[in-house]
Amino acid sequence: MNAVRLLLCALLLLAGCRGAEPGVYWGFERMIEQPRYPAYGKNPLFADGRAMRTPPEGTVPRDEYPGDSLVTEGMEGGGYTERVPLQMTRELMTLGRHRFEIYCAPCHGVAGDAASPVATSMQLRPPPSLHLPRIRALPAGRLYQIIVDGYGLMPTYRDLLSLEERWAVVAYVQALQLSQHALVAELPEAVRADVLRELARAGTASGEGHGEEGELDGTGEAAPLDEAGRRNGEGGP
Repeated sequence: MNAVRLLLCALLLLAGCRGAEPGVYWGFERMIEQPRYPAYGKNPLFADGRAMRTPPEGTVPRDEYPGDSLVTEGMEGGGYTERVPLQMTRELMTLGRHRFEIYCAPCHGVAGDAASPVATSMQLRPPPSLHLPRIRALPAGRLYQIIVDGYGLMPTYRDLLSLEERWAVVAYVQALQLSQHALVAELPEAVRADVLRELARAGTASGEGHGEEGELDGTGEAAPLDEAGRRNGEGGP
């Protein structure tokens, strides 16, 4: 008897979920298949009969930033800016590293050398190493534009990274590139002394010497990273 009463109650509740408007399915999917006006359709609720409304004066699209094109587009003097137009701080670099390791490292590798499981699996056109000479030569504004618009198989990150985060990633990418191709002579004195000791020790073990004017690997290029870049082909920005 109780089962019959529960069944009747359930039927009454289901009946209450249905409306009387013709042409509309009022079942459990009513929140999905609800009546609406298409963007360019007619709407009798407004005097001009249009469903699409004109944005209020001064409205700014959420994916656009008003202001200097140097900051918003990475353009300066009709070309790409060579510099990051934000103040370089430890906080900015930390932000750039955090976002890079989330969005960029899966394809380009934590060190930017394209040594990642994703890159290995992309046989048709693997992501390039960010340490290739042609990518190291890209100005900051071009790197920014690639983040905003995407390139090749790389999608846009416009909706995932704010303006500040995009520039932070650019700054961190340039720091990564510099870290693998810095001249020993340009390092701070305390760091240079440690590096020279390590290079001397490595040179003694391998039978090769390293000069103070050379790059960190003493050959003019960071061989392991460039080798990874060549292995990944020449496709890229």
